[in-house]
Amino acid sequence: MVQRNDQFFYSNAPMADQNQIYLERPQVHDLLKRAFQSPLVVVVAGAGYGKTHEVYSFVQQHKVRTVWLQLSEWDNMGERFWENYTAAVATVNKEVAKKLIELGFPTTEQQFDRYLRLSQDALVSEQKYFFIYDDLHLITDKAVLRFLELSVTAPSHITSILISRAEPSLNLMKMASKGLLTRITEEDLRFSREEMISYFHLLNIRISPDMAASIYRDTEGWAFAIHLAGLTLRNQPSNAVYVPQALRANIFKLIESEVMAPLEEELQRFLIKLSLVDHLALSLLVELADKFSFIEKIELIGSLIRFDSYLNAYHIHHLFLDYLKGRQNELTAKEKTEVWTKAAAWCVMNNQKLDALSYYEKAGAYDKLIEAVYEAFPLAMPNQVARFLLNILDRAPEDIYKQIPLAWVLRTHVLMILELFDRAVAEIKGIIAALEAEELTPFHYQVLSGCYNNLGVIGLTTSTYSRDYDYVRWFEKGYSYYRLSERQVSGAAVVASLSAFACRVSVPDKGEIEKYIEANAGMVFYTARSMGGLYAGLDDLARAEYAFFKTDAVEAEQFAYKAFHRAQGAHQYEIENRALYYLIWISLYQETYDKIPNYLQLLEAQLSQKDYFNRYTYHDIVTGGFYFRLGQTEKLASWLKNDFEESDLNSLAYGLETLVRLKYHFYQKRYTAALALMANQKGIYGYSGYLFGKISFKLMEALCRYRIKDIPGAIEALEAAYELESPNGLDMSFIEMGREMAALISAVLKEESYGESAGSGAGRIPREWLEKIRRASLAYERKISAAARIFTDTGEENQNPPHRHTGI
Repeated sequence: MVQRNDQFFYSNAPMADQNQIYLERPQVHDLLKRAFQSPLVVVVAGAGYGKTHEVYSFVQQHKVRTVWLQLSEWDNMGERFWENYTAAVATVNKEVAKKLIELGFPTTEQQFDRYLRLSQDALVSEQKYFFIYDDLHLITDKAVLRFLELSVTAPSHITSILISRAEPSLNLMKMASKGLLTRITEEDLRFSREEMISYFHLLNIRISPDMAASIYRDTEGWAFAIHLAGLTLRNQPSNAVYVPQALRANIFKLIESEVMAPLEEELQRFLIKLSLVDHLALSLLVELADKFSFIEKIELIGSLIRFDSYLNAYHIHHLFLDYLKGRQNELTAKEKTEVWTKAAAWCVMNNQKLDALSYYEKAGAYDKLIEAVYEAFPLAMPNQVARFLLNILDRAPEDIYKQIPLAWVLRTHVLMILELFDRAVAEIKGIIAALEAEELTPFHYQVLSGCYNNLGVIGLTTSTYSRDYDYVRWFEKGYSYYRLSERQVSGAAVVASLSAFACRVSVPDKGEIEKYIEANAGMVFYTARSMGGLYAGLDDLARAEYAFFKTDAVEAEQFAYKAFHRAQGAHQYEIENRALYYLIWISLYQETYDKIPNYLQLLEAQLSQKDYFNRYTYHDIVTGGFYFRLGQTEKLASWLKNDFEESDLNSLAYGLETLVRLKYHFYQKRYTAALALMANQKGIYGYSGYLFGKISFKLMEALCRYRIKDIPGAIEALEAAYELESPNGLDMSFIEMGREMAALISAVLKEESYGESAGSGAGRIPREWLEKIRRASLAYERKISAAARIFTDTGEENQNPPHRHTGI
């Protein structure tokens, strides 16, 4: 059966009705109809077999809500893939797409868990959805493949369709073994001889049985070859002889003669320009086209270019695209630059940040590239993005750094993120020396301010182990140049990311924490003024944290309040979040439970702050950790229950989740998993590298060893923890473990070395201190129990707690 409608192979443009033809293939349609009852469909065939066309035609006819993701080699970077993915999701649900953009590319199970919850809650479960991943064979990145594998195999009301030239690099065996996967291959998509003849009839081509046999033998049912054969025959006399080898050996020549030759030169040039751009959105084509008629005319080309109504974009067939790329040398450098610059500007406007950077690099517009980075990316950008930027800057011409000195500032910032500190310091000092030797202008002052501030950030980061707190002088110098630069700093780059603790010291020496806090206070004076509020409240947060661990709840609360207000006023979201974290636990310790609901509400409100990049992660950690400690395990996000998983946060800015996960394993009596998690921690700047983290780890090791009956090992770990805490009196780390700590201490006091008859100096920990901690731990456990009775899912107290505190 044949019919005319508004499609000719791939194009669905309504303005070309008279010229576009579609061959209905009932057996393929029925095959797809059966296949799409499965939750997973894999369509594998070589180029030109009509994979995309058949799937596209089917979903259009059946009007299923469809997310169509056109993949490319550029998608082998998680962040870029996510920009592409969220743009596709936006075609069916813009609100979900916005939330996914805020979530970021799920590189870990914690993020993937949030992705599943978000997508499954937001997409209407009563409706059927198709998620189509076209050209999957182009994806080789392990992180992207891992996301796709988890996504297409997760239970849902979504049918995933994978279109690929080769078998997908995904583990789909489980789906196949359960009968949940359907495959469609080249054999299924080949044209039969009858279908080929019917297609030629639509083109008003009549051929003899012998010629039909010859063409079919040569094309072997390959859709693209049949299409080109039809073009050849349509433009030849009716008595012409078909030459089989001409088709297979000369596809590009056929494209040249049958597709391009009839087009005016300007339109040919426009098509070549399109091959410079990866994503051909309709709105971008309007920007690129000198004449709108070009867009109308390319739709007449037929199967080689199709309009995708799902993405509101055009798609060029691979073979035609290869042909066009082969002619890019016909364009002038000016023409190429103009195309890339317009494409980059379009990407900036449409939240495709990494594509924008790539196009700006190709255009040589490094000034715009740097501006886009500072506007779009946070201070602690993901390492993969940092490496991407460093590669761009490494490829940049050397004179760029003279023409645009801010490129040096960005370069050294990227080196810092990648923890290449020595290299960053050497390059910064070289820049400073060169610039300060020149006649200085306001722009020079701006660059020098950035350089000195970068030196300060490196000093702050490395002071954990260098114990050199003289980094404040670099911030002071940065501030002095800032005042001369006449420039206001703003954007995502001035929002600080925190590490596991505000007190980032690594040694227990008495007075070390005070030195660090004093240096922080000096630093914040300058950064809050010259860097758009950066680190505002960090010094008060460190004071609150220190006081909390010393069990001085009154002082801790005062400084936590101050930190919260200062951070809130300067949009320092993570400092604000951590202040609320401590205020919750301070309130529990002081038994002022009526204050806690307000803090939880303020944490919830942070989820609406779109420039707080890590808000979902830290919301999970802070609220989940609180409810879990009260016995509500179901409120702890599943990603915090895993044995091993690296954080998706920048390596210099993560770690708080480690303690939450560790405690989960312990309270679930998974002592071996907890010990393994601690052993798996690496890096001097991670949770286990800081003093408070070291103490927590030793305490958790002691508790785990006690529960597995390794009493000597438990005592050794407890003594090590005491030696770390005693110079500064950091008792809260012990007390907050409640009855578990009390049980461990009771067991230790029964040991011969700690018995009453052993004398006061026998054990390495004073007996009176152990008794004090045991009593305080039991008292703390009673407070936990009281809070658990208030903050339950069903209790009235949870809805209307007594004397609810409404302000902070």
